[in-house]
Amino acid sequence: MEMLVYLIPISLILGGIGLAAFIWSLRNNQYDDPDGDGQRILRKDWDDRPKP
Repeated sequence: MEMLVYLIPISLILGGIGLAAFIWSLRNNQYDDPDGDGQRILRKDWDDRPKP
């Protein structure tokens, strides 16, 4: 039972870090164009090889 004294705060801290990262990604517009990638791959001028 004494291990819970360590595990509960660690899990809360890790959950808070994950939530903060998710909120940061929302505020930085990471999810603005979800259909764009799907449409870009279908275009004729799309090149699957990276440029040197």
